[in-house]
Amino acid sequence: MELKNCKVLAFVDEEFEDLEMWYPVLRLREAGAVVDVAGLDAGKTYTGKYGVPIEANVSFRDVQAADYDGLYVPGGWAPDKLRRYEPVLALTRAFHEASKPIGHICHAGWVLASAKICEGYTMTSTPGIKDDLIHAGANWVDEEAVVDRHIVSGRRPPDLPAFMRAFIELLARPR
Repeated sequence: MELKNCKVLAFVDEEFEDLEMWYPVLRLREAGAVVDVAGLDAGKTYTGKYGVPIEANVSFRDVQAADYDGLYVPGGWAPDKLRRYEPVLALTRAFHEASKPIGHICHAGWVLASAKICEGYTMTSTPGIKDDLIHAGANWVDEEAVVDRHIVSGRRPPDLPAFMRAFIELLARPR
């Protein structure tokens, strides 16, 4: 599936889950999408839980959802940090309000819960945040990848192939 002329914003902070950051970024780029990695500071190198680095080429304080076709939030411990930044929550809500594809996996559902956009959506995640998503109003299910309207969710690294197939398919749909 081709994603030419598709731009995706990927959030990052320290201790992201290495595979959950790099696998999606590489798959999206392989499909033809431009992926901007957004951290608190542009030009900063962030380190994953297992030591794999990635550089943020933009700051999430300096971008707008209107300039992107989709949003990706990786798991790990980074989502617990990301959900504390109002610009991250505002961007997440803006993608949601525009019904643009949002992909999240593992612990990344914390960002959506803190942005208050889970109500009425069926989602999955690592079982460790099942209760958080339920309390945020989601219908939690234990499946490798779940698509509900414009939101795609996945459980954990072994589910990345199914999750990315669903996310890329959603990004490729005409809007």
